[in-house]
Formats: sequence, structure tokens, C-alpha cells
Amino acid sequence: MDLSHRALIVDDEQDILDLLERVLAKMEISCFRAATLGEANQQLASNASRIRFCITDMRLPDGNGIELVKRISTDFPRIPVAMITAYGNIETAVEALQAGAFDFVSKPIELDVLRKLIANAIRQAGTAERGMTEDGESRLIGQSPAMLDLKEKIRKLARSQAPVLIRGESGTGKELVAREIHRLGPRADKPFIAVNCGAIPMELMESEFFGHVKGSFTGAIANKQGLFEAADGGTLFLDEVAELPLQMQVKLLRAIQERAVKPVGSSSEKKIDVRIISASHRNLQLEVDSGGFRLDLYYRLNVIGLEIPPLRERKEDLSILADVILQRIQTQSKQGMHESILSKEAAEKLEHYSFPGNVRELENLLERACAFCEGEEIRAEDICLDPVLLDHPELATDPETGTNIPADSKRAFPDEAAELVRVLDDTHWNRTEAARKLGMTLRQIRYRIKKYHLDQ
Repeated sequence: MDLSHRALIVDDEQDILDLLERVLAKMEISCFRAATLGEANQQLASNASRIRFCITDMRLPDGNGIELVKRISTDFPRIPVAMITAYGNIETAVEALQAGAFDFVSKPIELDVLRKLIANAIRQAGTAERGMTEDGESRLIGQSPAMLDLKEKIRKLARSQAPVLIRGESGTGKELVAREIHRLGPRADKPFIAVNCGAIPMELMESEFFGHVKGSFTGAIANKQGLFEAADGGTLFLDEVAELPLQMQVKLLRAIQERAVKPVGSSSEKKIDVRIISASHRNLQLEVDSGGFRLDLYYRLNVIGLEIPPLRERKEDLSILADVILQRIQTQSKQGMHESILSKEAAEKLEHYSFPGNVRELENLLERACAFCEGEEIRAEDICLDPVLLDHPELATDPETGTNIPADSKRAFPDEAAELVRVLDDTHWNRTEAARKLGMTLRQIRYRIKKYHLDQ
């Protein structure tokens, strides 16, 4: 047996311990056994340096398994711990994940699920031992207190398999953060699949997420793998998850809870092992309150919340961000663009701007400045900022929701706003009918009405 992978298994049912030990033995992993919380703590006291991962039951004769999860997460953070929960007890599973468990398995225990959990535990332990969670190669730029705090949270989240909900304004880099969580975790060698939930037509959503079989509908000329299957073993990133229609939210919830998907037209389900990371620039709690997002799905996605600070709250990172962005622009330029640097006046002009579009807006501003500057130095007049926001930075956020409103939103999309008003007038402001005519969801219509202040 491979003594480098020793497991601590904790359960008061001897048949469960025997099952775990048999499965682990076939994977050449030896065990320390414990039937109570006290025995588990004794094993940790005597053998912590030899334990590579732990699997514990929730209900123990002398306490709750979550107490063990918390202790290991605090005192032995390099030991991944998974929880065995009662069948269908999702609330308990969520509690375990929040306490620090990296995953859970439900009773009755399915062997395939158990084997995958053990394989994840071994990868998780290897990740911790190799120090892959060190930040030497972080893709996130910045050394401000807000950014250092974010990097530290990402390192901790990478050790877990719990669903993460990333919140942040548009342009803050939510997908980059999701990729960093994936890269630093035990699934780094598995797929990372990103999907923009607002970009998939409603009639194709089920097929895109779960796949379909040949002949299941007109145009299904071959079997198609869905996004969940494509991400099997890795991470599925659901960007702008608030854009999902309610009908799809129900199906997504079931796939996450059951860890299985049923392709369109298929009579059987396929087991999947996917970590879910989701993101939205909108406040999902407000969406839940307004009936636009399911509360049960919100709880499943928001096991751990992660907030990305806007650029205006980490201005200390502005100069290094600008340098990195300018280098990338010049490297990628096909016209042999000369090297450009920011003048002192240009840098000061950026310092006094509120950046409603965050890092993405900074990239656009610098790319435009590089295209128009005539010398090797970007001057203040080469930086085209919104004069209103220079004088009134508070206008960069919506005071009701706290989300950012692009300063040029009314000027940048006049045709869209005018078309929306025209269709709403034609339908006597029947939003459902207007959505049908414009090929949008009802939520998208409501969002644009609010965005352009048409309801006022």
C-alpha cells in the first residue's frame, strides 16, 4: 500500500467504515479509522503528519462532524476533508462546504461518486504539498490592500470544491478570478469551461448545457456534448448567471444537486463531476426579492461569496495596471506600434477618474490613446475621459443597487433605446409582447427599461 496517501475515515457505522476501507484499499490507500469525534481528534493528535485527507460522517455519537471539519480547516489546512451527509440533505452539505469541507458524498454512497471524491482528495492534498497555491504566478495584477485580500481569499477558495458566486461590477475581471481559482486548485489539469448565460438563445439553452442525442429535435443530426459534460472533472464558469430564465434555473438547480445531466432526447442521466463558479454584475439577492431568480438556486450557487473590488477602490494599482496593459497593447499590435509611456499629466488625469467600466474601460482608454498619440509619450489630451464623471464621480454607481452604470450608457446606445421605446409604444407597453418582438427575455427587457430610465 502507498503510505504517502493515508486517509482518516470517521463514521459510527462499521459497515460504512468497512466499505470506505475496501474502496481505499483497491486504490492502494491505507486508513486510520475512527468511530467518534473523540477518536478522530486522537488520530489527528498522533498522526496528523501522516494523514493526507479525511472523510467524515456528519452525525457522530459525541458530536457533529462539522466540528471536525472546522478543526481540520483551522489547525491542519493542508488536509482536505470531505463530508458524508444524509441522502438529499443539501442544506447540511452546504453547511459543511461553508465550514471548510472541499466536497461531500450523500448516503447511500455510490461507489463511482466515492472514487471520484477520493481522487479529488488526493489531487487536493498534492496541490497543498507542492505549494501550488503560492501566489508567485498570479494572473491578478496589483498590490493594493484590496487586491492582496482578494488574492488571499482566492488561495483559500482554491482548496475547496464549494460553489463560488463572484460579485463585481462590469469590467472588474470576474472570469479572470474564476480562472485563477481553477488554476490554483486540484482541478487545474482538467477543463475550465466559461459560458455567458446571457448570450445563449433561450430555445437552445437546454441543449447547450446538457447536450442532446441525434434526432431529438429538428436539426439534431448528431449527438452533441453539453457544457456540463465538457467540463467534467473540471470547472464550469457561469458568467452573468442572473440572465438565465426561470425555467432554465430549475433544470440547472437539479443538475447541480443530483450531479447528473440528462441530454435532450435521452432516457438516461449521465453522472458529472463539475465545480460550479458563477458570476454576476447584478445583485442576485435583489433579483430573488423581485422574483427574477430562484431562492433555492441562489443558495446553491452562493455557498461562498467573493466580492471583487472596483478599480476606483484600488487606485494604488493604476500605474502598474497601465504599464502592463500598454506592454500588452504594443506586443499585440500588428502595425509595429512604437512603445508608449504615460506622461505625468496623463497619469494624474487617470487618477482623478472614477472608472465606471473598471479595468476593461482602462484597457479601452489606453488602446485608443496609443492609436492617437503621435510621440512616445501619451499626453493628457490623448486620454479621452467622460467630463461629467470627472466632476461628479458619484454618478458612476447606481445608488439603489450599488452596481455601476456606464457613464456613456445613454449616449452609447441611442438606437437601442429608441427602438425599445418604439416597440413598447407599439405594444402599448406590454413588456412580454415587446420582448417577443425584439427576441429578448422579459428580464432583458426590464433591465434595459431600467438602464435607460424609461420607467421614469
